[in-house]
Amino acid sequence: MEARQAGPEARAPWQEMSAEELEKQYSPSRWVIRMEPEEVVRTFWEKGIEATKNARASRRCQLHVPYGDGQGDRMDIYFPDTESEALPFFLFFHGGYWQSGSKSQSAFMVNPLTAQGVAVAIVDYDVAPKGTLDQMVDQVARSVVFVQKRYPRNQGIYLCGHSAGAHLASMMLLASWTEHGVVPNLRGLFLVSGLYDLEPIVSTSNNTLLLLTLEDALRNSPQRRLDVAPAQHVAPACPVLVMTLCHRGWEATFEKLPGMDHFSIIEDLTKRDCVATQIIVKTIFPRL
Repeated sequence: MEARQAGPEARAPWQEMSAEELEKQYSPSRWVIRMEPEEVVRTFWEKGIEATKNARASRRCQLHVPYGDGQGDRMDIYFPDTESEALPFFLFFHGGYWQSGSKSQSAFMVNPLTAQGVAVAIVDYDVAPKGTLDQMVDQVARSVVFVQKRYPRNQGIYLCGHSAGAHLASMMLLASWTEHGVVPNLRGLFLVSGLYDLEPIVSTSNNTLLLLTLEDALRNSPQRRLDVAPAQHVAPACPVLVMTLCHRGWEATFEKLPGMDHFSIIEDLTKRDCVATQIIVKTIFPRL
């Protein structure tokens, strides 16, 4: 599907910004008011490491499972107490602007979801500069295919990504599954505070390691390529949103979570009663 182009007279809000303002708009840590930018990022990853240690110690799991031949093709799979392959599977793709983060820092939601009977896979991919964006998209697709082939009796595969991970998850709506020899049983996507139009990234410091060309950015911009992309422009510094896509015709719902920021929304997934956790559980188990 071709990337959609706006008319020559149309200019997105970001194109009217100075380089300094554009940099600020695409630096989510600078919009957090509860602590300084460097501290919020450090605290986020520290909490992720602690959550991962707790999950590995308390849940039945398979660690460093290869979903491909590459060194970075690894995932950790956490299981509920129920011994069954007929489970819903929740795949999480971490953020980090496609250049930081790992599965060893990202198992925030494992304990609350496995307690509800959901198997959780935390997926690694090769971040920049080792991996290109196209390679990351391919890795995510292959991780989904792997889960489908390994657990063909699954009760649905649900993808969740945060920030850059939300972008990678959303790119699965454009995947050519027939090329992978299997159509995964995708039932829903949870896209948390993500980026879906990558053209502005080309003009920021976030592109230093990514080395995206304009062509790369357009090819990997689901907001431009999907028919369901919103016609109106969205301000770069938009509120934290959870977009849930359900496979019943891919109906999309949007949730604005007051009091949350780009980082706390994921940190809170360690809590069974937090709003985002409840959205996930009610989507997977609508009759609960």
